[in-house]
Amino acid sequence: MTRIALLPSAYPPSLGGVEELTRHLALALVASGDAVEVWTGTGDTGVEIAEVRDGIVVRRLPLPLPATNWPAVVRTAVTGSRTFRSLRNAVRAFRPDVLHVQCFGPNGAYATALARATGLPLVVSLQGETLMDDADIFETSRSLRGALRAGLRTASAVTGCSAFTLADAEARFGLEPGRGIVIPNGVDLSASAASAIAAGVPAIEAAVGGRPYVLALGRVVAKKGFDLLLDGYAAMDPRLRSADLVIAGAGTALEDLEGRAEQSGLVSRIHFVGRLTREQVAAAMAGATVFVMPSRLEPFGIVVLEGWRAGTAVVATSRGGPPEFVRDGEDGLLVDPFDASAVARALERLLCDADGRRAMAAAGRRRVEDFAWPVVAGRYRDLYATLAGARPKGVHGVVPEGARP
Repeated sequence: MTRIALLPSAYPPSLGGVEELTRHLALALVASGDAVEVWTGTGDTGVEIAEVRDGIVVRRLPLPLPATNWPAVVRTAVTGSRTFRSLRNAVRAFRPDVLHVQCFGPNGAYATALARATGLPLVVSLQGETLMDDADIFETSRSLRGALRAGLRTASAVTGCSAFTLADAEARFGLEPGRGIVIPNGVDLSASAASAIAAGVPAIEAAVGGRPYVLALGRVVAKKGFDLLLDGYAAMDPRLRSADLVIAGAGTALEDLEGRAEQSGLVSRIHFVGRLTREQVAAAMAGATVFVMPSRLEPFGIVVLEGWRAGTAVVATSRGGPPEFVRDGEDGLLVDPFDASAVARALERLLCDADGRRAMAAAGRRRVEDFAWPVVAGRYRDLYATLAGARPKGVHGVVPEGARP
């Protein structure tokens, strides 16, 4: 048994990719016989709490980064020192064999300091946060850039959801070339996920009125490329446009997208249905004729796995991580989303060839088994075991009293 402290940038009940992937990783590790605690930020409350979710202890702590103005510096120093003492106490109580950061942010800065103070092995898993943050925080925050560089130097192991993500860390943040390990993201293939797929989504059913639909979903921001999908949908041969287009999600680009839909002359065929729950995402995928991920760049693309799980044919961006796992023409189609005619051709091909579409969907459904959470967690377990085995026996990260971040 290995004892793992997971330190994600966020954790349920907040919603998002890192929250879901960390939760499923934690559950898979526990199911395999490991001991897990989750140490994460408090969000906006700033109040330190401990709770149990899904049978796992979750400690939520204020995680401020260094500030620039003097009053904020003082507040940050006081809060940061208090948080570090709490983390030190958590190490003493839980006695982890490894610290594991999922999605580097302030959580990673504190984990780096804790690893240095305790001698515990640190795993840093990059999930595309350096590429996909809407505010480009790693470009604007010198302190966070410095923290990431320090974390990558300190880490006993660095993983990335794709080689594309690791290459960015090498180019911009000092990761030693070839040192990173690709461990992809996973998807829930449990019975509960299967039951969610069987449900319907009233908002979509009302919008399309029983007509087939092409689905895209995610944060409605420029990087996700929904505007490029609208261009591709509009470029289709009208005689072959046999399905409506449904875009699910919310974000800063939604108003602009709605305006573009109006201008396209296809507003009656394009539907914006808002943010969906996880269960609704599964059902929406299952009901779609085709799923499209048109991102300008995508570090990995968990939604591709969700499309495969639902047994739906997938079109994915060729920019970023998807070409590393999508087999073009076999279990999905890869297209450059900036090429509207290529997007149109991909949609026309799948909408017009039911047999080919079904064969591609079936190939995806077989392929997704390689990304089941027990499989992905097994790769992390192998890594943990290697790192824990390299430590002296009996050492469980006891922090010297005087240690500070």
